[in-house]
Amino acid sequence: MTKSVTTPDGFSGSYDPLRFWSRLSPDRIALVDRERDRRLTYAELDAEVERWTRFLRASGVEYGQRVATLAGNRGELVALFFACGRLGAALVPLNWRLSGVELRPMLADAAPVLLLGEGRYRGLAEAAIEDGAPVRWVDLDDEAPRLPGHGSESGRVASVRMEDPVLILYTSGSTGQPKGAILSHRQVLFNAVATATAWELGSADIAPVSTPFFHTGGWNVFATPLWHRGGTVVLTERFEPASFLTMLAEERCTVAMAVPTQLLMLQESPRWGESLPSLRFLISGGAPCPPRVAERVHASGYAFREGYGLTECGPNCFATSNAEAARRPGSVGWPVPFLEMRLVAEDGRAVPPGEPGELRLRGPQLFSGYLNQPERTAEAFAAGGWLRTGDLAVQDADGAYRICGRQKEMYISGGENVFPGEVEAALLDCPGVAEVVVLGVPDPRWGEVGLAVVVQKPHAHLQEDEVICYARARLAAYKVPKSVTIVEQVPRLGSGKLDRRALLAMLPQ
Repeated sequence: MTKSVTTPDGFSGSYDPLRFWSRLSPDRIALVDRERDRRLTYAELDAEVERWTRFLRASGVEYGQRVATLAGNRGELVALFFACGRLGAALVPLNWRLSGVELRPMLADAAPVLLLGEGRYRGLAEAAIEDGAPVRWVDLDDEAPRLPGHGSESGRVASVRMEDPVLILYTSGSTGQPKGAILSHRQVLFNAVATATAWELGSADIAPVSTPFFHTGGWNVFATPLWHRGGTVVLTERFEPASFLTMLAEERCTVAMAVPTQLLMLQESPRWGESLPSLRFLISGGAPCPPRVAERVHASGYAFREGYGLTECGPNCFATSNAEAARRPGSVGWPVPFLEMRLVAEDGRAVPPGEPGELRLRGPQLFSGYLNQPERTAEAFAAGGWLRTGDLAVQDADGAYRICGRQKEMYISGGENVFPGEVEAALLDCPGVAEVVVLGVPDPRWGEVGLAVVVQKPHAHLQEDEVICYARARLAAYKVPKSVTIVEQVPRLGSGKLDRRALLAMLPQ
């Protein structure tokens, strides 16, 4: 890929926000872990990072290697993230919602030297680790309390470069093969600077993180930008509407992000609409926000903005103000600093304002490609280093953007990306299934859910429940189709490819 920014060769740990703020404002709160009732100052979190850095080094973790995790949102993952950064290693947070079968290719691809997790996921880890794989399990609840204290190595940092990976985040692809998106120090830093600038984040800001750390949203919507500015991050392990609203009030959160499904759940809570005087704005991300959900947020008196981003860029790509967001429903605003954007038609020509086109992005917030997959990395980029997002957008006459659809077949269910090819690959092994097509269809709660269209093998007598039960045993819950329709055949184009538009038209509405 073509690099869009020139960076110095030596990083040398010069950008380490915890170390900086631990010296400048050591008593400022950096992290609140509500599940474990822990409140860590920048000095305390920096000291914990040092303990984990020594632990990783003593465990054989070296520059360029990878460390995986299987755990909910907790303070140890934050310390591990920064510890890996100081060693020049990369953190690989794995999705604990997946099955062992789904995790196995990710672990094999990442080849971590350590897998740190919670005891409740030990069985999942064992199911995912291939026989003979040289990876050591570390129990966060058992070994973490025995980490060594300060030692003579305190402050020693590896020579880290801006292009070195710091996070590997796995996303599934249309073929069913997982892709490990490589996020470098450069991407994380430029996203933090751009977000803090465009969203006007400062040291007084407090934000919750309810998105799992195996998503870029968990790390890079508010967490890393706020640590860059010396702000406070509040971790929540699970999302429950009433407790989320309580947390916003008790912690005096100033900004917060929620996916549309969470916003819908919040609006169903009896506490919805209660005064949150510290909250400057709510932002929706992870999936397109239905207009009626956005309207209800505004009607409840909360300032509300819509955002857009993806693992491969940002993830914070646009910015708007509270006033402009209210004036332009559905708009995500203007590009954040450093990021270039263009809209193109299918033939590659630039489209004029008011006409939809594929959104393409370029800038230092871009990812560094997919781990061990140079061909798929090349496919992600157009000439000139432009990232193909596959998402359709429209630009207003004054340069503001609105996202209007997706070219990709992927759908988003409750903020989770679901790729039909992955689900289809699992269901094709189901006894009696000759062919299967998975479509994303609208759902009032989850935004979209899966509909599996199945062609049976001759003499088979499949039932909907059989297919769904088979999927549940092999896929994460959010990937399991909500319904199954059995047909004699699926329509095809003259080329032999599936005609998805015709298939949707023939199904009951």
